Amino acid sequence: MSSSDAILAIDDIYAGYGKMTILNGTTARIRRAAITTVIGPNGAGKSTLFKAIYGLLPVRTGSITFDGRATTNFQPRQILDAGVAYIPQGRNIFPELSVRHNLELGGVALPDQSGLGERMERIMQRFPMLREKANTQASTLSGGQQKLLEVARGLLLDPKLILIDEPSIGLSPLMVQEVFGILKDLRDKGVTILLIEQNAKQALQMSDYGLVLEQGQTRIEDTAANILNDPRIAQLFLGGGLAAASA
Repeated sequence: MSSSDAILAIDDIYAGYGKMTILNGTTARIRRAAITTVIGPNGAGKSTLFKAIYGLLPVRTGSITFDGRATTNFQPRQILDAGVAYIPQGRNIFPELSVRHNLELGGVALPDQSGLGERMERIMQRFPMLREKANTQASTLSGGQQKLLEVARGLLLDPKLILIDEPSIGLSPLMVQEVFGILKDLRDKGVTILLIEQNAKQALQMSDYGLVLEQGQTRIEDTAANILNDPRIAQLFLGGGLAAASA
């Protein structure tokens, strides 16, 4: 892969918590305008990798380069300003505030607040449900609607890369399809998606590429189709079947 094809380059990084090392020389290239799903057994380092990319966990050695710029150990605000949005596991909204106010808070990092109204309008056009419920308290939304609110809030800053960790947790199958559809639509509009997902088979089926981690190291980096059809993946990492994966 040429350097211009990769928006994110991760080179031999080590990171962990206290004396425990989780990432043991992780290396990867994340292609532009594509969806890449990260899979592997529990404890493989998937969420830890996201935290290291986003500056929430220090990188001990190795380097991270985003869009041609060295970003190793940048602070989260610097990573956000560079064009990376991070949507972690669980619900990350302000439940007592309205949908509109939750979205507005997503724009506080904008250097020029005068453009927030226009950005809000674009988001409302993309997510009609949020327009309908703009004045509704966020806690009253369904789990899937809350996840869409998180995604929409992340989009206010027009990110080049979205890190999204376990978007389907607690969602109905229908809402999972809606969330995945939005991610594919973002990919088609040029946004790069790096995804961790408990349903590895379903995620890989809608992805362009896959990354297999084990014990903090990159074991396989290939197209999603090749990973889906690789019998080693099911046998070594996923209990004999991709659908049984636990991200």
